[in-house]
Amino acid sequence: MSEAAQKPIPMVDLTAQYPMLRTAIESGLHTALDEAKFILGPNVQAFEKQVSEYLGVEHAIGVASGTDALHLALLAAGVRAGDEVITTPFSFISTAEAICYIGAIPVFADIDPKTFNIDPQSVAEKITPKTRAILPVHLFGQPANMPALETLATRHKLVLVEDCAQSFGARIDKKMTGSMGVTGAFSFFPSKNLGGYGDGGMVTTQDKAMAEEIIALRNHGSRERYYHYRIGFNSRLDELQAVILQAKLAHIDAFNAGRQRVARLYSEGLADVSTLSTPYADGLGVHVYHQYTLLCENEAHRSALMSHLAEHNIASAVYYPVPLHQQEAFSSSARPSDQAITSTKLPVAESIAKRCMSLPMYPELTPQAVNRVITAIKDHA
Repeated sequence: MSEAAQKPIPMVDLTAQYPMLRTAIESGLHTALDEAKFILGPNVQAFEKQVSEYLGVEHAIGVASGTDALHLALLAAGVRAGDEVITTPFSFISTAEAICYIGAIPVFADIDPKTFNIDPQSVAEKITPKTRAILPVHLFGQPANMPALETLATRHKLVLVEDCAQSFGARIDKKMTGSMGVTGAFSFFPSKNLGGYGDGGMVTTQDKAMAEEIIALRNHGSRERYYHYRIGFNSRLDELQAVILQAKLAHIDAFNAGRQRVARLYSEGLADVSTLSTPYADGLGVHVYHQYTLLCENEAHRSALMSHLAEHNIASAVYYPVPLHQQEAFSSSARPSDQAITSTKLPVAESIAKRCMSLPMYPELTPQAVNRVITAIKDHA
């Protein structure tokens, strides 16, 4: 096998994008350094305006991370200690952590076996008099079934908060994720569709009062310097990250189109592999493929396939091996007995967690590299 064929194919290559962005980023950074306005300066303000226009929301507020975005979004939406928030067990733990930070109780509903997004029917079954909010995740870049969730939220007078960490640029009809709930929470972690070179996040809303609350919460509970009406947080988007994110935002549609191209090549190339199920797009919205996630026959099949790919210098990953309701953090030893969650049974999420596997995914992945992944998979099958 040639040396070129043995070149590693990573899950994401953060260096591949930089050459085309270098001039804009370096110029912007030099200007920001010369101006020395590092905290909530002109670049943060400009980026917030650009995002609000792109997403079609009235307000976009930069914060320090995606986790903080979820935390502040829930607080601004009126979730309080003791409230129940229904969410998905098939997500990164920050989705549920943000609920727990407030002292609220995460209630996990099962997921759709095809899209892996939260199942509205399961959500309906979990609603109680204590339920305050529904927190769907637009997992792997595919919008959750927001029309069905909006109907439930309206019927039961619940707030709907969107976890958009993996879905920047995804939409249903002309509505972007982050514009459909009372608030939306975005992450700019480096590997995201719109990612910085460090941590960063954003909260979106159409509601002015909610936006003002988030603006105060991110800055120590202050509306006027040195006057603090409540206990807040130090959670501000960094000025230098805003420079980088502005440069990337200008290309986000092209980046997402690149991900969609890679996904099409994978799906077409793997269509005849009977032992795998390729990602299912439900047609409800536009999928932006933060991850390209397959389903294997079982856990042993997944382990063998991942080992085979590793032998061919091809990365793969499991998102997520342990559903949130089975995490130790939610066990009876970690929480009061009346809030223990690990006894919950969610058969679809538990099955998917044992069978899912993600392939390399980033906009610059070449057709040749994609074909090499496909060939390796078929050789194993």
